[in-house]
Amino acid sequence: MTNKVSEYGICPFATTQRVLTGKWALVIIYQLSTGTKRFKELQRLLPGITQTILTRHLRQLEKDKIVQRKVYAEVPPRVEYSLTEMGQKFRVVLDAVEKWGLDYIKLLEM
Repeated sequence: MTNKVSEYGICPFATTQRVLTGKWALVIIYQLSTGTKRFKELQRLLPGITQTILTRHLRQLEKDKIVQRKVYAEVPPRVEYSLTEMGQKFRVVLDAVEKWGLDYIKLLEM
């Protein structure tokens, strides 16, 4: 087993849960699934998230190879975040979660 595998485990559900740890990971991935975003844009799209928490989640998602960070050599500095190929594959899961969430909201309204 490699270090990464031992860190995440071999159970696909536990691995996915590990990547989606925290209140904000899923919605950050969703927002980036709609296109490349800058930090402040993400912060505006996620009311209630602090700069520290957003930074922490983006760094972890980058470490997990779900998000990529691109730094442009400009003044002022420009940094953009987007999904990696693996992150883009998660779009199918997001669509299913969205459908389930909408169905559940309808159930609660009954």
